[in-house]
Amino acid sequence: MTTSSRADLFRGAGAAAAAAVGVAAAGRHGSAQAAPSAEQDRKVLNLLLQVERTEAAFYEQAAAGGALTGELAEYAEVVLGHERQHVAFLEEQLGAGADPAPRFDFGQATREPQAFARTAARLEDIAVAAYNGQATNVSDAVFAAAARIVSVEARHAAWVRSIDGRDPAPDATDAPSSEDEVRDALR
Repeated sequence: MTTSSRADLFRGAGAAAAAAVGVAAAGRHGSAQAAPSAEQDRKVLNLLLQVERTEAAFYEQAAAGGALTGELAEYAEVVLGHERQHVAFLEEQLGAGADPAPRFDFGQATREPQAFARTAARLEDIAVAAYNGQATNVSDAVFAAAARIVSVEARHAAWVRSIDGRDPAPDATDAPSSEDEVRDALR
């Protein structure tokens, strides 16, 4: 039996991940709901912007409320910074084509630690499902940018689940959501 170094393990895992992304990217337009176009990119980017604005507002309200302590407070601050960057990136991509920002009130979900953790995990899952669900509906350039964000959203979900004492990665894969499913979930 041979032993492998950690570096060998990471090289192998990296190669496997790269191969999986390549296979997924090669066939991603086969199940597109609409042919990728500038208008379709704008529509999808606005959907993702709605998701990111929802998350950013949630974390802003939670951080400002002062009810979170310890690692949960650290989580909220770190993730708030990420979500703000995601919002800024999407707004930059959309320019004048960005939909107006809505107002949010998350009530008790930002004032009680356990409710916060459950809602945070739910919002992060919605984000992952939104990005996954729109992957086939965008141009290659938008796909590449979105792929860099969705992995961070998945890490947010895992982190908050871990803090909450739950399985950080309960499923082997993440299901995609359609535009309508995402909008319904955000209501």
